[in-house]
Amino acid sequence: MAISRAQLLTELLPGLNALFGMEYAKYGEEHAEIFETESSDRSFEEETKLSGFSAAPVKDEGSAIEYDNAQEAWSARYTHETVAMGFSITEEAIEDNLYDSLSSRYTKALARAMAYTKQVKAASILNNAFAAGTTYGDGKSLCATDHPLVSGGSNSNRPTVAADLNETSLEAAVIQIAGWTDERSLLIAAKPRKLVIPPALQFVATRLLDTEGRVGTADNDINALRNNGSIPEGYTINHYLTDTNAWFLMTDVPNGLKHFTRSPMATSMDADFDTGNSRYKARERYSFGVSDPLGIYGSPGA
Repeated sequence: MAISRAQLLTELLPGLNALFGMEYAKYGEEHAEIFETESSDRSFEEETKLSGFSAAPVKDEGSAIEYDNAQEAWSARYTHETVAMGFSITEEAIEDNLYDSLSSRYTKALARAMAYTKQVKAASILNNAFAAGTTYGDGKSLCATDHPLVSGGSNSNRPTVAADLNETSLEAAVIQIAGWTDERSLLIAAKPRKLVIPPALQFVATRLLDTEGRVGTADNDINALRNNGSIPEGYTINHYLTDTNAWFLMTDVPNGLKHFTRSPMATSMDADFDTGNSRYKARERYSFGVSDPLGIYGSPGA
């Protein structure tokens, strides 16, 4: 439906001092703190995790050498979505000098809506990280206690018992990440990089990572998390996380959470011949997903 004069009567009245409601500041591209971004020139992207070799066995004197097999573990597919929105202005509204104010104001509102949609879609990967119905290449949710391995073991990227963000749970997470293995149960040198939290946990995160002494104790102990540089990139707030207790650690494991850009946002306009209305639209195409779940550790909170 086109924006008409009937919807904006006050803008035609003399003496109008101000129009407001579209000047609010917006949060930036917070998905960039979580996802690796790559470009795409296909309708979808697929990535496959490979299995290496197991630890080398001892060769007894005179015996034959043992040969190992390489294989694929699983694949992750990124299917791009097209996100588009538009608006139109009636010919009569344009004639009555509403064109300039409406086009500039609502094109900004259109860009804001598109940016908001993108952040919500990105955050939904974390918001559904513990949902049993949302699974990825290995058949498990993003954060699970039993990501299966080709060797028959498993990796866990969440606590066995859900825990709130505190010194104990954060130290346990760092230790747990250090014990991760590859598909053939060989240790990998995985480390946390950054803590991702909702706004409700920002003060907890500051006390845990930025104070020199231990938090909430009368002891004169150092803050081991800070002293060891356990989380070198500190914390970042994602305002689109829906659970006020959930928290996540991004790790240095490559090819973890990814964002593919198929078509960056583009805007265009034209005039409709039948109605004389001016039409505006914005469109972009992208996908968010997960290749290797070891790119993240998470807890839903107690």
